[in-house]
Amino acid sequence: MTASRHLVDPELLPLLDSIPPFELTEAVLPMMRSRPARFPVAPEDLERTEMTTRQVPGPDGAPEVGVVIYRPKGATGPLPCIFHIHGGGYVTGSATGNEAAHRPMAAELGCCIVSVEYRLAPETRFPGAIEDCYAALGWVFAQAGELGVDPARVGIMGESAGGGLAAALALLVRDRADYSLAFQHLIYPMIDDRTCVTADPHPYAGEFVWTPQANQFGWASLLGAAPGGEGVSPYAAAARAERLDGLPPTYIATGSLDLFLEEDLAYAQRLLRAGVPVELHVYPGAFHGFQWAPDAGVSRIAARDTRAALAKAMAQAARG
Repeated sequence: MTASRHLVDPELLPLLDSIPPFELTEAVLPMMRSRPARFPVAPEDLERTEMTTRQVPGPDGAPEVGVVIYRPKGATGPLPCIFHIHGGGYVTGSATGNEAAHRPMAAELGCCIVSVEYRLAPETRFPGAIEDCYAALGWVFAQAGELGVDPARVGIMGESAGGGLAAALALLVRDRADYSLAFQHLIYPMIDDRTCVTADPHPYAGEFVWTPQANQFGWASLLGAAPGGEGVSPYAAAARAERLDGLPPTYIATGSLDLFLEEDLAYAQRLLRAGVPVELHVYPGAFHGFQWAPDAGVSRIAARDTRAALAKAMAQAARG
């Protein structure tokens, strides 16, 4: 028996039934990392976009960082840019894993998308991944002319752990003050290690896909220590930040059954109290990764909302 299955959107139940329960451990990481992309790239998206890969300078003393760049074919003039950070609980995923989504997004929004291949935990602990992202983002700004990117319209986006890295990156960009971001777009971001040790867990959130066990493993892998302790950097867990003022306009979306529901709601509330413009969406009956059922009504609505928000953010940045 499950506690929350009756709350799942009926259109998402086939997806839920296709994902067997599993325990996330180091032993299963090689299998997870070798899985092919969930969705194939549509032929028409191959025709209307171009993809290139580069190796760019990494953090001091660290290896180069891979980036994957998508552009609409034939695009001219400086384009807005989405700097994308993939998800995977900090322990899996790849920069090319979202190609089927990134190609049509680049074409339909008329933008450049740069996806970063940051180093994964547990092989690389904090701050390796966030410094990889910062180095790659710095390269985008430094090479904006070559890339055909408008530096005034660069924003960051990520899902799950990628959303957590994006939120942490926004803090790092604010604090180092080397350049500025037009927006941050966070899809069920993984931002608070203290969710692992809360004394009052949500009775219905987090039962499916990304579970408390997986969350414990992901955070411990990133931090190299048990989550929930003292002294965790906000550049590892953005919810730990004492100040949220000065961050770019923010989009946050999550599902009502997602383990990250309450940490995401709390972050949105704190951002609003800090004077940061926030657009917040909570999708009823949706669990972590619900967009893997792209034809479900709730997934279509979420996709519509995210495209509209990205288009709006890039248009507002163009107006200054």
